[in-house]
Amino acid sequence: MSQDNHILISDPTLRDGNHAVSHQLTAKQIALYCSAADRAGIPIVEVGHGNGLGASSLQVGLAAIDDFTMLTTARDNLKSSKLAVHVIPGFATIEKDIKPAIEYGVDVFRVAAHCTEADVTERHIHFCRNEGKTVFGVLMMTHMADRFLLAEEATKMQAYGAEAVILMDSAGNYLPSDVVEKVSHLVETLSIPVGFHAHNNLGMAIANSIAAVECGALILDGCARGFGAGAGNTQLEALIAVLERMKYSTGVDLYKTLDAGNLAERELMKVIPTISSTSIVSGLSGVFSGFLKPVNRISQEFGVNPRDVFFELGRRKVVAGQEDIIIEVAKSLKGSKYDE
Repeated sequence: MSQDNHILISDPTLRDGNHAVSHQLTAKQIALYCSAADRAGIPIVEVGHGNGLGASSLQVGLAAIDDFTMLTTARDNLKSSKLAVHVIPGFATIEKDIKPAIEYGVDVFRVAAHCTEADVTERHIHFCRNEGKTVFGVLMMTHMADRFLLAEEATKMQAYGAEAVILMDSAGNYLPSDVVEKVSHLVETLSIPVGFHAHNNLGMAIANSIAAVECGALILDGCARGFGAGAGNTQLEALIAVLERMKYSTGVDLYKTLDAGNLAERELMKVIPTISSTSIVSGLSGVFSGFLKPVNRISQEFGVNPRDVFFELGRRKVVAGQEDIIIEVAKSLKGSKYDE
């Protein structure tokens, strides 16, 4: 990561993509994709429930298989690639989740918090670093904070021991100008690498990822075929191709990444991510991309317009973990607007 033209690629296909199939990825699917990603030389492969380690629940969705099965299956099929997990304190605890994950062979812990709540990551980051693991801090829903506040929160993660900080555009709300403003400021402020994780709700994922690199980001996330929450993530194959054209080094084999994308389309997804009407509104309203499926389902149950639901959720500044508010909003819309 010290070379100016080298970009570290992290692949959350098997974690963010789990959102797109309601967390129903199977052990066979995980094994197939891990083998393909490993052959392509993807440096980091992230695996787990869409909301990360320990998150399988009735509130945010029950996974088809448990963390042990997901992680041990991945570990068995990753020979060169590092195995990563997404960790949100509150879902994941040190005793119940992180210690076992270390035993299962996880190499990289991406410890995440809402963009204004980095304080909650201190114990998790300290513990994983003391265990000799690679640890990245992750700030989620970063469109909800200005560059100065993001820098303050990222500096806390750096002080806790994070070896990089990743900004997530969890709602797919950013334009390239937003990326430049916030990533540039973090690059200037921190002494550790900065990364970027894009969603494609407004069709900006590749452009935003490249904007991040051009102002100093050294880590980018990308998913096969863009497989992820909402309209999906940055499409990994396209990202590698664009970076190659721009003369950046990734160490990733383009042809084998294309093969992994073909496999993912065939084996992992029922539909390829698209920029739908509701995912556009999700991006505009600044609502977490993982709300797309529950908003569509609940809106249909109550007979309300999902676009209205998204805008009201955005007005309330709802974040991941507050899925129960979707029902409250749908009920209020039905009672006020639709019954007039």
